[in-house]
This record gives sequence, C-alpha cells and structure tokens, in this order.
Amino acid sequence: MKILAQISRVIVGLLFIFSGLIKLNDPIGTQYKLEEYFEVFAADLPALHDFFISIVPFALYFSVFLCTAEVVLGIALLVAYKPRAVSWLLLTIILFFTFLTFYSAYFDKVTDCGCFGAAIKLTPWTSFGKDLFLLALILIIVYYRRKFKAYPTGIIVVISTIASLGIAVYSLRHLPIIDLLPYRVGASIPAQLKPSAPLRYLYIFEKDGEKFEYEKYPSDTTLVFKEMIVLNEDAKPKITDYKVWNDAGDYTEETFKGKKLFLIIKNLSDINTAALPDMNKLINNVRTKGIEPVILTSGNSAEIEKFLSEHQLNAPYYYVDATVLKTISRSNPGLWLLKEGTVKGKWHYNDTPTAEEVIALAK
Repeated sequence: MKILAQISRVIVGLLFIFSGLIKLNDPIGTQYKLEEYFEVFAADLPALHDFFISIVPFALYFSVFLCTAEVVLGIALLVAYKPRAVSWLLLTIILFFTFLTFYSAYFDKVTDCGCFGAAIKLTPWTSFGKDLFLLALILIIVYYRRKFKAYPTGIIVVISTIASLGIAVYSLRHLPIIDLLPYRVGASIPAQLKPSAPLRYLYIFEKDGEKFEYEKYPSDTTLVFKEMIVLNEDAKPKITDYKVWNDAGDYTEETFKGKKLFLIIKNLSDINTAALPDMNKLINNVRTKGIEPVILTSGNSAEIEKFLSEHQLNAPYYYVDATVLKTISRSNPGLWLLKEGTVKGKWHYNDTPTAEEVIALAK
C-alpha cells in the first residue's frame, strides 16, 4: 500500500501542477467561470443571493489564488514539503472542485467547468469523474500522510509561489503566454465556423417499446423519434457563436473581407480609457494604409455613441455577443487584426503596437 500511496502522490502532484499552470496562463478565463458559478448559486440559493452577488467582483482574486494554490500544492506534494498539512489542503481543494463539477453535471448549470482552461474541454460528468478519481487518490495520501517523510524543501515552494504569481500577473498585464482560444493569432475564423468534415448522425427511434438506431433518417413514419447524436463530435465547428451586426443588419461576412483592425470594447464599466489615445492614433494611421478600423462592442447604441464621441474614436461600430468578445480578447480595450478572416495580430492595451507593426503583419 505504501507503493500505492507514492504512486498517488506523483499522479496528484503532476495533475495539480498541469491544471494550475494551464489556468495561470489565462486567469481571466477562470475568473469568468467563477463568475458564472457565483451567478448560478445566487439564482439557485435565494437565501444567499446577496452574498454570491457581492463576491462576483472578487472572482479574479479567487482565480489567481486557486490556480496558484494548485501549482504550489502539487509541487509541495512532489518535493515532500510538510506532507501532513499539504495532504489536508489538497483534500480541501479537491472537495471544493468536486462539489462544483457535481453541481455542473447534475443540475446542468455550467456546462464547462474550465478544469483545464481552454486546453482540454471536458463534459460536466467527465469533469466530475476526474475529480472523483483525484479524490480517491488524495484520500489515500491523507491516510498515509504520516508515512511520508518531510524534507526541508521550503525554498522550492517559495520559488514556485513567486513564479506562479509572476505568470498570472504577466498574463493579466499582457495576454496569455500560450493562446489556446479559437480566436488566436494564425487561426482562420471562417474555417472554424464550418465543420472540418461532413457531420454524421445516429438517429434513435422507438416502436412498440423497442429501440431502433439508424445512421440515415428512416422513411418509416410509424417510428417515434427519440434522439439524434453526432457521431463525429471532433468534426463540429470550433466556433458556433461568432456573429457581428448593427441596426442595418448582419455584418459577419464583411469582417472576413480585406484587412481590418478591430478595437474591442467589451464593456464600458471597467474599460481602461488611458489606453484609448494611443489606440485612436493607431487606427487613424492604419486607415490610410488600406486597413479598415472597426469597433466591436456589446454595449447599447446610446452609451457607445456617447463614449466614442467623448474619446474622439472615429470608426464604425458593430455589436458582438459579450461572451464572444470575452473570448476574442482578454483585454478591455483590446486590438484584433484580421486579413481575409485570418488572425494576424492580437494585442493587450498595455502592448499597443505601432502602425508600422500592424501594416507589416497585414501584408
């Protein structure tokens, strides 16, 4: 059993480090997931509604803390730093994650827990199963916690804490070090809106209490349709919710034509207005070089028009769903460069490029 405990220690340590690093790469993604959970709990638990709404503004701090804790606890477990305390902390955090994934799966509330960030998408029940597996391993570790010899490896834990926080701060002040989102540089948006191969379906019917399955829709009208399942899930479009419009109509296809520099304004409540003068100068400079500046926002027309006038932003604006804008840009405001629908550049407001850099990328 000691061997099982050691194997459990290695597996749990590595998985915690892997999960934490992926999420530290994009702590804002975890922030959005936590906000979603808090809002769901506020709606489902009326007695605690005000409490959960009150902690929504602190979701980013919770995100950085939890992601850092995953990495640090994983490393502490591997280097045998205070194994008794670490084992109990691991049990606490896995119970928290297990509760979240169970709630997602059973009540079908948050369909992607974000356990491995944007790198690996898991269904709610798969996420819950993964956490049960980790819970079992951690219970073994807790049971044998007195058998693990402690080593003076505190300096490693301190360094890992500082490094983890450094990764988080860098990602927040710039963009994720590794962009795993579908709107990343090099990605073709039109291609991701289409299936990578013809979709195949399994049609399930019933008749006289017996179940029938067909890969082609049957002509027998006496069958009662029950369910349709996609057989090749991997072929589904990677992007399904990208749509751009204004009061005059749909503009989605137009965004894929020519060279366009998009100024992303996710919302007006927490936008960094200090970055707008440099961005305004940029869009005015590239306009004369065949690059069309366009503003994408989720705000209402009256507020956005007033805002654009106040900051002298002279570019047409279009609407995009707020969730899509969050996925396109982790920065508010942010910049996004497309050439014939392919992403050529993406910038945080702290890294506003020069006109020459944008023009070179758009060639």
